[in-house]
Amino acid sequence: MYLQLAWRNIWRNSRRTAIILIAVVIGVWSMIILGSLMRGIAVGMVKNGIATLIGHIQIHQKGYRNDPAIENSIMDPSAVNNVLHRVLADRAQWTERVRVNAVASNAHQSTAVTLVGIDPEPEANISFIGTAVTRGHFLTADDRNGILVGDALLDKLETKLGRKLVLMSQDTDQEIASRAFRIVGTFQAEMESTEKQFVFVLRQTSQKMLKMDKGISEISILLPETSDIQKVYEQLISALPSEHLEVHSWQELMPFQTAYLRILDGFMYIWYLVVFVAMGFGIVNTTLMAVYERMREFGLLKALGMKPWWILREVLTESLLLLITGMIIGNILGFLTIYALSSSGIDLSALAAGVEYAGMTRVIYPAINIKDIAVANLVVMLLGLLVSVYPAVKAARFTPVEALIHT
Repeated sequence: MYLQLAWRNIWRNSRRTAIILIAVVIGVWSMIILGSLMRGIAVGMVKNGIATLIGHIQIHQKGYRNDPAIENSIMDPSAVNNVLHRVLADRAQWTERVRVNAVASNAHQSTAVTLVGIDPEPEANISFIGTAVTRGHFLTADDRNGILVGDALLDKLETKLGRKLVLMSQDTDQEIASRAFRIVGTFQAEMESTEKQFVFVLRQTSQKMLKMDKGISEISILLPETSDIQKVYEQLISALPSEHLEVHSWQELMPFQTAYLRILDGFMYIWYLVVFVAMGFGIVNTTLMAVYERMREFGLLKALGMKPWWILREVLTESLLLLITGMIIGNILGFLTIYALSSSGIDLSALAAGVEYAGMTRVIYPAINIKDIAVANLVVMLLGLLVSVYPAVKAARFTPVEALIHT
């Protein structure tokens, strides 16, 4: 009976009901959309960071992170590989890299870059470079003098595919080593800064150029999605000699993204509160107006013997139905908006410099988190009922005498 009466009562003034519904719908929709976009930013930042030569776990010579110089290289990677074969799962992948600071120059100008020596086949399965080549071709075992550069670096150096590029860096003898390479391909990354920073050559070529023998700078590990990264991280720390090697998780290698993830929930809850405050004032104001318009009705019900608790429950039931209806419509619109954005995303290329400074990708794709959806709906439901208590109490406290003199 309460549900039937409440449903009829809320549609007695369809304009007032529409106003409350619009407020609830906009509130729920905005919570879902902003939550999914913020999650999408976080997911994009983490995925891009892991793909951009980070991986889930990295292994370095002790001291390399503080001073990435060539003397802090892993000179005997075979011992590390034996441990990896024993500890990692079958579907885990890893690759060895040489990574040193260098200077790239041609006839026009020069610029600082990071020289990365890679093994093409395993690298293509771990980092972004395997699918990022836009012109020319990816490195092969025959490209001993070949080099991959970013599109942005190509424009900066005013050169083109097939031209020569000279790299200079410090070798193990503390002398300047240089070598000429031919540009065999260009790549495009999520961030323009990545295109300007990294150049890729074969690992054996970089080792020969820098006189490293079999030495490497790092080992990057990519684990299956179902893996417990923290558990593998701890196992590697225990299995590898800590006096010579360091193991770092992606959280340690990407401090900005990790900090963003830690404060993301706080941002979400603050936004939910702001949206609800704006929505709550509308609910209280409109419900209170409806209560005063129905003062004679409540007075008559009290005169016929209805208890105050019943009137309180009736008004709260009406608010509950309004909230549920608004939440259903808001959720539907929210999911439809997410679906519409899921294929194209929100392109921020026009603001590339700003988003790269914040560590964001150029295109934001919304990401759904069930916890965010549940929290948004619970906030609207519980706090919506809470702010409806005041108008309901006012309705329950009306007396038949007050209703008679009300005009």
